[in-house]
Amino acid sequence: MAPPAPPPSRVFAELDPAPAGRGGPAALPGREVHVSGSAELSALPDRARVSLRLGSRKEAAAEARSSVSRRLQYIAHSARQRGVPEENMTVTEDFSRVENTYQMEAEVCIIFSDFGQMQNICNLLTEKLGTSVTINPPHFYHTPEAIDTLRRQVCVTAVGNTRRKAQEVCRLFGQALGKPLLIKEEETKEWGGYIDSHLSQSADSLTLQERIQNATAYASCRVFAVFEIKGKENRNKLL
Repeated sequence: MAPPAPPPSRVFAELDPAPAGRGGPAALPGREVHVSGSAELSALPDRARVSLRLGSRKEAAAEARSSVSRRLQYIAHSARQRGVPEENMTVTEDFSRVENTYQMEAEVCIIFSDFGQMQNICNLLTEKLGTSVTINPPHFYHTPEAIDTLRRQVCVTAVGNTRRKAQEVCRLFGQALGKPLLIKEEETKEWGGYIDSHLSQSADSLTLQERIQNATAYASCRVFAVFEIKGKENRNKLL
């Protein structure tokens, strides 16, 4: 659930008349505009992890190993052929004795940054391997770099919104906005980026787009800033 909406932006301005200095508008003592603004941004997940499980139970140990090995090789070859780096694939194997048989189980975890590529590979493996492989639904998530980028972008956007509000206030009174005297990040919030385990709909029944939406991360930022007021706006200045 998204956090409550931030309070309305606050704008305070001191616009006492004072003579402008020579050489154009200059910052005048005691003349400031105080502005509080905010921004909210979202970021889709940038990674997906897919787990594939396969196994075999045979009376001969070599047959159990061979059956699983052939499918592992096919999965790895298909993924590499379609652009998945070797380092994005992890294989774990478990070999055990079950009553009078040998059981070989394996799990392949593949990390994707291209979700279209992920779908193509999963569809191919389902078609070629059928029920001999179990492909679990993808788990979407963000890399630390993606979250850091979201945090920077929402802060910069909030500062930009705050400055534009200050400019509009100054223009309303025919004044020119000066340099910032103070920029303060008052509040930041982050939420989302996960699938809620208490969703009424079973996680296995979610569509791909629903999974991506549930894994989307959100961030908001509220900024307070103080700017100088430089005096009368020069409306004749060429742009």
